[in-house]
Amino acid sequence: MPPLRRSLRLLSSENKASLKPPNTPPIKVENKNVKHKTAESTQYWLMKAEPDSRIVKGVDVKFSIDDLQAMKDSTSPWDGVRNYEARNIMRDKMRAGDKALFYHSNCKEPGIAGIITIVRCGYPDYTAFDINHPYYDPKSDKSSPKWYMVDVKFERKFGKVLALNDLKQHVQLEEMSLIKRGRLSVQPVRNSEYDYIVSLASESSQ
Repeated sequence: MPPLRRSLRLLSSENKASLKPPNTPPIKVENKNVKHKTAESTQYWLMKAEPDSRIVKGVDVKFSIDDLQAMKDSTSPWDGVRNYEARNIMRDKMRAGDKALFYHSNCKEPGIAGIITIVRCGYPDYTAFDINHPYYDPKSDKSSPKWYMVDVKFERKFGKVLALNDLKQHVQLEEMSLIKRGRLSVQPVRNSEYDYIVSLASESSQ
């Protein structure tokens, strides 16, 4: 089963309003939940989303890097993750200022499409409480949230997607979680791996 993906991105604003709890606070980088970092302590991650249409409960859950860029302030919650290991990373380890590689998955040519920034660290994923939401979880409780999400902001789109099959050919990436544990939807990336991938993206756009 492919990793669960973001949802509600392509719904009308009216439908979004009906599915999002009215008391949900607006996205703010400066808030008590944000744990600030210095440039020296930046962590790196890879986060997967599906760029192609897939209907769940009548909702198209596609979410590409272009969809993120097109959103208000190019910022969005990264909701709908229903894997415990991925959840733990977002809840316990991600911090505002961290960078992540935006990965297109479950598509004809999966690969890394660009870079995003974490702008708000882990907070309860309210979509799990909404019975109308594609990723509603009846076992999740508001008093003790089971699922968490972060907010991300578009930073950069690569000139071309760095295809997974091509990345597998580079010895510098052979220990990367993406290569060894490809199915995990949110995963850590070593500093050296991140730098190497950014260099590959620069070379491919020349």
